[in-house]
Amino acid sequence: MTYLFTPAPVQSLPIIGNTRRYPINRIFCVGRNYVAHAKEMGGEVDREAPWYFNKSAVAFAASGQTIPYPPGTQNYHYEMELVVALGADAFQVEADAANAAIYGYACGLDMTRRDRQQDGKDNRRPWDLGKDIENGAIIADITPAAQFGKLSGKRISLTQNGMLRQDAILDDMVWSVEEIVSHLSRYYHLTAGDLIMTGTPAGVGPVQPGDDLVGRISGLTQVQVTIGGSPQGRLP
Repeated sequence: MTYLFTPAPVQSLPIIGNTRRYPINRIFCVGRNYVAHAKEMGGEVDREAPWYFNKSAVAFAASGQTIPYPPGTQNYHYEMELVVALGADAFQVEADAANAAIYGYACGLDMTRRDRQQDGKDNRRPWDLGKDIENGAIIADITPAAQFGKLSGKRISLTQNGMLRQDAILDDMVWSVEEIVSHLSRYYHLTAGDLIMTGTPAGVGPVQPGDDLVGRISGLTQVQVTIGGSPQGRLP
């Protein structure tokens, strides 16, 4: 088969204890899955059902890099999240069967053009410009689920230049991982390679060029990124 131009390479993640890599298919993101974060953003949690937005696979960036401050924003934010990596198909599964589709977990940063997200909210438009950003889904190595164990009691946190900004436990999630996988599988044929970013706790905030972000979840490889200058080489 001959293409008009060279196709983009497959985006993939390292796996702890495995020489093979995890190929990324889709990235789903859960909105307002921590009550305190919903409040700090001026909203409320929808307790009837979780809801979602998406990031393209090309938004992925590996942990440990320096990424540019993106164009088109004056208010770029970090959001630390637990990432669920699926390893099997899931379609219309019940919550008590959802774990069978989960391959592993990782630390991730959902980077957000907060001003562009607010534009979408104010004008009842999609959040794509605020969320689906090049280098806007920074994800660390995947730890297999059996190695990670139960989520209960595990802490999620983020430091910015060594200062603690976010600190919670995974039990604070409104919708559990199993509930999220089950609900999402009602609307999509979920497959191996799909990632789910499960929402962020309170404490989100802006970054500036030169900032160092480190996100941690007990039992997982930390995610780290340094914010560089803008693509034009000047501050936004």
